Amino acid sequence: MLYQSTRGNEKRIASAQAIARGLSQDGGLYVPETFPELSEYAITDLISRPYRDRAAYVMGLFLSDFSSEEILQYASEAYSESSFCDKRIAPLHKLDDSTHFLELWHGPTSAFKDMALQMLPRLLVASLHKANEKREVCVLVATSGDTGKAALEGFKNVKGTKIMVFYPSNGVSDVQQLQMITQEGENINVVAVEGNFDDAQTGVKLIFSDEALRKELSEAGFFLSSANSINWGRLVPQIAYYVSAYCDLLAEGEIKFGEKVNFCVPTGNFGNILAAYYAEKMGLPIGKLICASNKNDVLTQFINTGTYNKNRKFYTTVSPSMDILVSSNLERFLFETAGKDGKIVSEFMTKLDEVGSYNVPDLIKAEIKRIFACGMCNEDDTMKTIDDAFSNQNYLMDTHTAVAYKVLKDYRAQTEDSAKTVVVSTASPFKFCDSVLYALNQSQDGNGLGLLDTLSRATGSPVPAPLAELSGKPIRFSGVVAIENMKQEVTKFLKG
Repeated sequence: MLYQSTRGNEKRIASAQAIARGLSQDGGLYVPETFPELSEYAITDLISRPYRDRAAYVMGLFLSDFSSEEILQYASEAYSESSFCDKRIAPLHKLDDSTHFLELWHGPTSAFKDMALQMLPRLLVASLHKANEKREVCVLVATSGDTGKAALEGFKNVKGTKIMVFYPSNGVSDVQQLQMITQEGENINVVAVEGNFDDAQTGVKLIFSDEALRKELSEAGFFLSSANSINWGRLVPQIAYYVSAYCDLLAEGEIKFGEKVNFCVPTGNFGNILAAYYAEKMGLPIGKLICASNKNDVLTQFINTGTYNKNRKFYTTVSPSMDILVSSNLERFLFETAGKDGKIVSEFMTKLDEVGSYNVPDLIKAEIKRIFACGMCNEDDTMKTIDDAFSNQNYLMDTHTAVAYKVLKDYRAQTEDSAKTVVVSTASPFKFCDSVLYALNQSQDGNGLGLLDTLSRATGSPVPAPLAELSGKPIRFSGVVAIENMKQEVTKFLKG
């Protein structure tokens, strides 16, 4: 299978090349030329298999220049019981007869990004080997909270790689920040950026598109790649957990094959819900994809109106991983629905850069309405949802999952859709202790780590081991830079 740029200005390349490069040199994102079919036979066969087998099968359909043995080996290593505290890896929690939660936070950093970022380093190193690449790769990451730690953990001390993470100063939770600035590993660097996530993400994109910098780094023996969901090697593992969730519903007798299931996904950068859209294009029986936004509801507005407009106030919320106004992965969706016309996508992206907004034509609006529903959850409702779910159903959720659950309840109240729905639960509630404690009317006295024990005592839930281990770790990174100085920080990190 070959891959092409969403901007249409590069020749088609193999999946290993797409993963190694991360971002196309024309500024576009790599997408597969076609989507493989997910047959009834394949889904039925996967029902009895463990998560690693399910993931290896789905990824193998897209990664044709990797052998099935290679992919299974990587999946076995990435999704091992030594790394995940639940042997099911991505378990379903049944809340009631119509609602399940897909818990994607049982990995080494207690967030859903582990599902992809335990796999990406293995795919990337193998891709570099296949390409006979002699230079050392530097993985650049802009994070709104969880991607940074998951990427750091995945690439820690991986031979032939360096990783540098930029995060918004004062834009992540205390626990998220501690996870990053105490990270171990000889090949890593972590820097806070003055601004929000969009600023950090824009800065990283500008670094990638700087031809002079690429040449300078290449002469020094380095090249740049990405661990954000702009990298295909990060996105393809995410398709697998939607297929796995459907298999689990079949295995538990909750549905019959062919019955359509809805997925409600909290998302800011559109990558998580895009993976579900790709699964639907492969043939997974999906009814509606419900896009859940927090107060930064740029995606909800886009789905409702067909107008994407980033010219709006940015809010710092209790669900910080969704505090995003420029949703990078939406470009991949636009490419598919614009007839794979890179010129049209380029025009959209140019308008977004120059005036901050664009409007899509009726053809794209029709595809949006076919598959997507959407909604927004404000801060007060996020808190109320956490309290209600714990008080009435004994289920503890984080702020991002609460956004999705509230949006799902609103959707059901507004429609006659009675399909079984899977809410994608993206983080452990312990990553956002202060907000969850506030929602439960408990004291929030103390710092981020002290609140872990407070939340545990208040709810009777154990602190996840990866978070409990933060106590006593020394702070290694304290740098803060302006956006315009990000490039210099990269050069200093790599060249000394």
